[in-house]
Amino acid sequence: MPDRAPQPVDRQLPTDEARDLISLVRDIAQREIVPSAAEEEDTGRFPREVFTLLSDSGLLGLPYDAEFGGGEQPYEVYLQVLEELAAARLTVGLGVSVHTLASYALATYGTKEQQAEHLPAMLGGGLLGAYCLSEPASGSDAASLRTKAVRESGGDWVLTGTKAWITHGGIADFYTVMARTGADGPRGITAFLVPGDAEGLSAAVPEKKMGLKGSPTAQVHLDGVRVPDARRIGDEGQGFAIALSALESGRLGIAACAIGVAQAALDAAVSYAAERRQFGKPIADFQGLRFMLADMATQIEAGRALYLTAARLRDAGLPFAKQAAMAKLHCTDTAMRVTTDAVQILGGYGYTADFPAERYMREAKVLQIVEGTNQIQRMVIARHLAGPEER
Repeated sequence: MPDRAPQPVDRQLPTDEARDLISLVRDIAQREIVPSAAEEEDTGRFPREVFTLLSDSGLLGLPYDAEFGGGEQPYEVYLQVLEELAAARLTVGLGVSVHTLASYALATYGTKEQQAEHLPAMLGGGLLGAYCLSEPASGSDAASLRTKAVRESGGDWVLTGTKAWITHGGIADFYTVMARTGADGPRGITAFLVPGDAEGLSAAVPEKKMGLKGSPTAQVHLDGVRVPDARRIGDEGQGFAIALSALESGRLGIAACAIGVAQAALDAAVSYAAERRQFGKPIADFQGLRFMLADMATQIEAGRALYLTAARLRDAGLPFAKQAAMAKLHCTDTAMRVTTDAVQILGGYGYTADFPAERYMREAKVLQIVEGTNQIQRMVIARHLAGPEER
């Protein structure tokens, strides 16, 4: 059974421009994403042409300055665009979120000269980015990364090491790479903007994943990759602070994507329950199932409100790290619960690939892991409440 177009969500949007933007995204989703989503996820095909269309439509640089090709939209609006895209196909929604994350370091910490040189192509020139922090031996403990950047006498940096779990690994046009330039620990890490075609950069065979098969995830190898100092972002030793700052915003992107997947699963469950008849009436008439749908819808609305609250704090220039961690935790846990319940409502059909519910369930699981596991989010929240842990 092919995927259905996402059902319109009643949204509170701040401007007419934002409403027009959401309408544009829904039109693109219905015409260009939904019809082939199930088949392409099944075959593991990455829809690069969709990202080219999104770039041409101004949708790959929404939260960044118009001066450099961005859309200058508040996060409150950008995240709702992500939700719409993820409801149509998570590979696309998550891909836009990762591209935004990869662009963050340069857009926020780069010099005006760096931004003028690189951002227009990154935000609206058809390029696709990847974010390289994790490594085979440093996931949640990201400050222990081992990839090294050594500065040569001529001023260039030479990067050597392996990054792991990289979304768009092997197909990205640029990589924002965190590498060690100093002593052990977070203060010895620096950020670099590495071209995707740099000599010595290669990607392993993509991971074989349970879900999100259309989005390539691969190790990226840096074998003596030479990068000029003009591609160093921020100060030496500032890279870990840049990485954490990027992740605070990135977590909101994951939260929005999770609500998109959950909404798609709820829509599928409601549609099926209205059509499926047992004991002479639609199963949507049975109280037990109606209560399940009510709980699913309530969890989704709560998650949407939570990520929008965090986004509005960010837009106002206020601290939002705690709320971002809460949103990532709650929204991804909600996606897992809602998609599991959707499979249950569809019964045996929910367990088959003929209906999208099983794909939503497989995709929801990864959202509890990426960009900081939900156990890490609980640690972040607790630190805001009770201070850092005693050593």
